[in-house]
Amino acid sequence: MKIVIVGGGWAGCAAAVRAARMGAETVLLERTDMLLGTGLVGGIMRNNGRYTAAEEMIAMGGGELFCLIDQYCRHRNVSFPGHEHASLYDVGKMPGAVERYLKSLHVEIRFQARVFKVEKKGNSLMAVELMDGTKISGDAFVDATGTAGPMQNCGKYGNGCAMCVLRCPSFGGRVSLTGLCGIKEICGQKADGTVGSMSGSCKLIKESLSPKLIETLNQKGVVMIPIPPELIENHLSIKSCQQYAQPEFAKNLILLDTGHAKLMMPYFNLQHLHQIPGLADAQYKDPYAGGRGNSMRFFEMAPRDDTLRVEGMENLFCAGEKSGLLVGHTEAIATGTLAGFNAVRFVKKQELLILPESIAVGDAIRFVREQMQTPEGIRKRYTFSGSVLFQRMKEKGIYTTDIAAIKERVAQAGMKNIFAE
Repeated sequence: MKIVIVGGGWAGCAAAVRAARMGAETVLLERTDMLLGTGLVGGIMRNNGRYTAAEEMIAMGGGELFCLIDQYCRHRNVSFPGHEHASLYDVGKMPGAVERYLKSLHVEIRFQARVFKVEKKGNSLMAVELMDGTKISGDAFVDATGTAGPMQNCGKYGNGCAMCVLRCPSFGGRVSLTGLCGIKEICGQKADGTVGSMSGSCKLIKESLSPKLIETLNQKGVVMIPIPPELIENHLSIKSCQQYAQPEFAKNLILLDTGHAKLMMPYFNLQHLHQIPGLADAQYKDPYAGGRGNSMRFFEMAPRDDTLRVEGMENLFCAGEKSGLLVGHTEAIATGTLAGFNAVRFVKKQELLILPESIAVGDAIRFVREQMQTPEGIRKRYTFSGSVLFQRMKEKGIYTTDIAAIKERVAQAGMKNIFAE
């Protein structure tokens, strides 16, 4: 039994963890030379409804990566506008920790392994071919290739290649496994109907900030700096992360400490940035052209059912942003866990799992699939941490930070330790 996962972001890593722990020979193919994808410059966990979702996954026996992340958090219980009880993991230490954990599970990780061809038999995917001609066969596959880039999309629909952590010029642009299989994919839109949306934050080199700002970040994990009115740049409408599309994020520079200083804006003119107190010497870490733009995302999402199997394929599953308009690391880990679980179940000829709607993760997977089929829904982004989905959690009474209550709800749904089989 062999499971092949394409894409080494949080979603792909979660799928690999689940498949390996279920006894499958597991191969993880990563296009670049590092794991975690945009998780290399992310770092925000457990804010708002993500706390609930993470604890649900732990209660269902699929929380290994959440527990690992908790060990590498620089700050816990951080609050910033519209967000409560956030944890901020160290982006410098997290990739190595995940890689070591996957290897302890005997996951075969292949770096610089860009897939560009597939072999199919009917509606079954038989093998993938890498750029160097290597063919890798499998019994089931998970598409965790994401939706960001490649460069031509950032140029056509954004402000050009911003030289982000995805590093398309060096490793080649993202290639959709679902697309290679001939499946017609779905493209997200912004509120005005234009295609795609821009990544919502940048990273500043923390050492380039003033000593006072560095001290505040190290101690509190967050700092909020009012922007002089003449320097305000409002880019909220283009953000992928609509949970941060609030006035406070346009009128203030909000910095979070994830090892670097996470700037909660898609981009901000560097000369303007230098005019703000404490930022006279600020430099961008990611993207390097963060003064001009950022990566474009939410192209080529897979049509799928609530088991996360790709429609039109027998043995191909999807996770992370590839599975729809879900934004964030928590969302990627949750869908990756389910995709890896069902990939193994498919090979074993067992019934595929659909998570019940009484659980936040299950409700989100179904709700987002439905919304992606509507003209209004395709223009929104969904996350447990804010916007439409978090509001839905509150209205349904699903959002809570009471771990005992979360465990009880999971048990009542018959899902306790379901992933730990």
